[in-house]
Amino acid sequence: MTVTPMMAQYLEIKAAHPDALLFYRMGDFYEMFFEDAVNAAEALDIALTKRGKHDGADIPMCGVPVHAAEGYLLTLIRKGFRVGVCEQLESPAEAKKRGSKSVVKRDVVRLVTPGTLTEDSLLEARRHNFLAAFVEVRDQAALAWVDISTGAFHVMQTTQTRLGPELARLSPSELIVSEGQIEDLRELVSDFGIPMTDLSRASFDSMSGEKRICDLFSVSALDAYGNFDRAEIAAMGAVIEYLNITQKGKLPLLQTPRQETHRGSVQIDAATRRNLELTQALSGGRAGSLISVIDHTVTAGGGRLLERRLSGPSRQLETIQNRLDAVSYAFDAKQTADTIRDQLRKVPDLDRALSRLSLDRGGPRDLAAIRNGLTEAEHIGTAGLNDAPKLLIAALKDLQGHTALMDLLDEALIAEPPLLTRDGGFIANGYDAELDEARKLRDEGRSVIATMQQDFVSKTGISTLKIKHNNVLGYFIETTSTHAEKMLSAPLNETFIHRQTTANQVRFTTVELSEMETKILNAGNRALEIEKRIYETLRQGILAQAPLINQTARALAELDLAIAMAHLARVENWCKPIVDDSRAFAIEGGRHPVVEKSLRDKGQTFIANDCDLSAEDTANIWLLTGPNMAGKSTFLRQNALIALLAQMGSFVPATSAHIGIVSQLFSRVGASDDLARGRSTFMVEMVETAAILNQADDHALVILDEIGRGTATYDGLSIAWATLEHLHDVNKSRALFATHYHEMTSLSGKLDGVDNATVAVKEWEGEVVFLHEVHKGAADRSYGVQVAQLAGLPETVIARARVVLEALEQGEREGGAAQKTLIDDLPLFSATPPPAPIQTKTSPAVDLLDTIHPDELSPREALNLIYKLKEAAKN
Repeated sequence: MTVTPMMAQYLEIKAAHPDALLFYRMGDFYEMFFEDAVNAAEALDIALTKRGKHDGADIPMCGVPVHAAEGYLLTLIRKGFRVGVCEQLESPAEAKKRGSKSVVKRDVVRLVTPGTLTEDSLLEARRHNFLAAFVEVRDQAALAWVDISTGAFHVMQTTQTRLGPELARLSPSELIVSEGQIEDLRELVSDFGIPMTDLSRASFDSMSGEKRICDLFSVSALDAYGNFDRAEIAAMGAVIEYLNITQKGKLPLLQTPRQETHRGSVQIDAATRRNLELTQALSGGRAGSLISVIDHTVTAGGGRLLERRLSGPSRQLETIQNRLDAVSYAFDAKQTADTIRDQLRKVPDLDRALSRLSLDRGGPRDLAAIRNGLTEAEHIGTAGLNDAPKLLIAALKDLQGHTALMDLLDEALIAEPPLLTRDGGFIANGYDAELDEARKLRDEGRSVIATMQQDFVSKTGISTLKIKHNNVLGYFIETTSTHAEKMLSAPLNETFIHRQTTANQVRFTTVELSEMETKILNAGNRALEIEKRIYETLRQGILAQAPLINQTARALAELDLAIAMAHLARVENWCKPIVDDSRAFAIEGGRHPVVEKSLRDKGQTFIANDCDLSAEDTANIWLLTGPNMAGKSTFLRQNALIALLAQMGSFVPATSAHIGIVSQLFSRVGASDDLARGRSTFMVEMVETAAILNQADDHALVILDEIGRGTATYDGLSIAWATLEHLHDVNKSRALFATHYHEMTSLSGKLDGVDNATVAVKEWEGEVVFLHEVHKGAADRSYGVQVAQLAGLPETVIARARVVLEALEQGEREGGAAQKTLIDDLPLFSATPPPAPIQTKTSPAVDLLDTIHPDELSPREALNLIYKLKEAAKN
C-alpha cells in the first residue's frame, strides 16, 4: 500500500529511535503514531484518535501542544518512558522551494531521559539530577556521575560490592552500564528503582574515552585533572558518549571532573539511609525526613549543597573543622549574616541557567538570571567579614571579577525579560541603533510616513499631496491631476516616479518611499532577528566566562549553607560539636531533630538524653532495654544523626557533643520484608546484620534494634548474644544495641566494653507511664501487655494475656516447663468468655436533656433550663 511522504519520513525517523516515544513536530503540536500513540494516550490520559491508514488498518494518533509539552514530558519520564523530540528543521515555505509536495525536513534533536533533564519544570530545584555510569575493566571498577543541569562532574574508583552504598548516596536518575553487564547488575540496581540504560562495549573503551574527555575540555592530556585509572576514564567516557547520543552532539557545559575516594566520606549503606530517613521519609517524599527539618537555605544551590553534605558527611578532620568554623562565625556575626542572607534570597539558580544556555535551551530570562546573580554576588562580596575563617574568605573572593560581563548584560537587557527569545522585546532601548530603528518603524510606522509626507509637501509645495497604502501598490504618493503636471516636470520628475493614473488622481512613488516601505513591512521580523543576534552574542559572552560563573555559584552555595546552618543552630538551640581523631562519643542533652519538631508542633516537649560511648582501647557498647514505645528507637537514631550532622559540618541538637571521627555508620532498625526476592522479614534482618558484622571497623558507629526478634525466642536470643559479642571482640565498634532479651544484660559483667542502659517507665494504677529518660541500668521487664492495652486491644484479650504471662513467669521461677503449665492449667483453645455487658449509668440531668428540643427554646426558657440541669446534676 502507498505510504504518504510524511508517514514515510515518520517511519524512517522512528526506526532510528525504536526505544523512544517519538514526539513528531507538526506545526503547534507534537504528534505520535502507531504503538507510540497507544502508549502515550494511556500514560498521559489523552484522547487516542486516528489519521489515515497503513497496511489497510487505521493509524492510531494522539498529540500534545508544543507550548505545554514540558508537563507531558515529565509525566512520561516519571512513568519510565524515553522521548525523542523530533523538530521541524525548516519552515513549510522553505520546503516548498524544493517542490510543492516536499515534506518539511525533520529530525530528532534531543532524546529526553531521566538523567538528561535541564528544564526547571522537570527538575526539583533543591536536588541534583545525576546521570551515572558504572564499568568494570579487568580488576578495576569505577563510577562516574554528572548533573547536566548544573555541570557537576565526578568520578571515583569503586567495586561492584560498594556500588550499592554509592547509588544510595547519589540517588541517580539513570545508570549507564555496558550491554554485557546489565543482567549482572539488574537485581542490585532494581533495589533502588534506578532506570538502567545499556551502551555498547565500545562506548566504555578507555582509549576512546580519554579522547572524548580531552576533546570536551580542549586539552591534550588529563594529567591536570587527576591521576585517573582506566576504569575511571572508561566511566567518564561512557557518560560523555551517552550525552553526545541524547543531546545529538550538542554537549552541555561540564565542569572539570573531580576525583572522589571512599575514604573521603562516611560509609552509609542503603538500609541505614532508609532507616535514618536522611533525605526521604519511610513513607516516601521529603516531608518527615531529616533534610526537611534542617534545610534553612534560601538558594537552590545551597539546598543542593546541603543534600550532598548530608548524603556524604566528611571523614576529613580539616574539612569538618573548616565547615564548623564557618558556621560558628556566622552564628556569632548574626547581624552581618542576616544581611547576607537577605541578599542571598535574591540570587537565582546560576548553575542551571548556565547549563541551559550552554545547551541552547535557554532564553532571555537565563541571561537575566546570570546578570542578577552576579550583581548580588558582587554586593555580597563587599560584606565586611572581619577575621572570617578561610572557608568564608575564599568564598567571598570567588564572588568578584565579573564587572565587565555584568555591565554588558545590564546595558543590554531590560529589567524583566520574557521567557522565550522568539517573544522579543528583551534588549533595552538605546543598546543597538539598528534595533532601535527597526522598532521605531515597527511601532511608529504611521508617524514615519506622516513625517515623510510632510517632507514631500515642503519639497513640492503641493499641500494636498498624500501618502496612502493599498494591498496592490503598497505605499504610494497621491495628488490631483492638476498638481501632477508639476511633479512630472523637471526637476521633480527626477525624484517622483509615476506609477498609476486614475480618473481623478495620479499616483507616484520614490526610491526613498519604496525603501521605507520595505523597512516598515520587514521591521518586526528584522527587529526580532537583531534581538536574536544580540542574544547569541550575549550567550557566547556568558559561556566564555563559564568557569568563573561556576566558581561564583559554588561560593554562593557555600555562604548560603554556612549561614543557614548558623540560623538553624540559633533558632533550635544547637551546639558546636568537638570533632577529633579520637574514639570519643559523648553527647549531653541529645535530641532527635525531626521528632522534636513534631512534638513542638503538637505543643509537647522532647526529653533530651545523654549518651557516652567514649572508650579508646575497647569497644564501647550500650545495651539498651526497656518497653516498646518508650523511645529506644528514637534514642538510637538521634545519636546516629548527631554524628552525621557533626561530620557534615553542622552544629548538633545537644547541650554538648564530643565525637571522634566516625568512619562508617550502620543501622539495623525496623522490620520489613522483600517479597519480590523471596526474603522474609527475618531474612532481611539477617542480611543487613551480616553486612554490618562483615564491614564495621573500630571507628564505625553501629545502632541495632531488636536483633533476632523475627524467629523463635531461643534462636533470636542466641543470635543477638553472638552478634553483640562479635561487635565487642572483633569489630570493636561503638554501638547502641537495643533488645527485649533481658538475659543479655548479664553480658555487661563479662565484657569490659558493654554497659547496660534502660529507658525509664513508671506504673500507675496498672498502667505504664513512659518517661523517655535513658539512664544506666537494666529493665526488669518489657511491659508488653501494658503497651498492648494502650494500643486498644479488647479487655478480654488483655486479661487473658495477663493470665498467660503470669503462668509463664511462674513456670520459669519454678524451673518447670512453662509450656506444660499452660497446656495443663490454661487450655489455650478453650472458648473465650463473652465480654461482660456494658453497664451504662444515667443521670437525672441526662434524662432531662433527652426531653429538650433546643430549636423550640426561648432565651428565657434556655436560662431556666440551665438552672434545672444544675439542680438535676446534684441528684
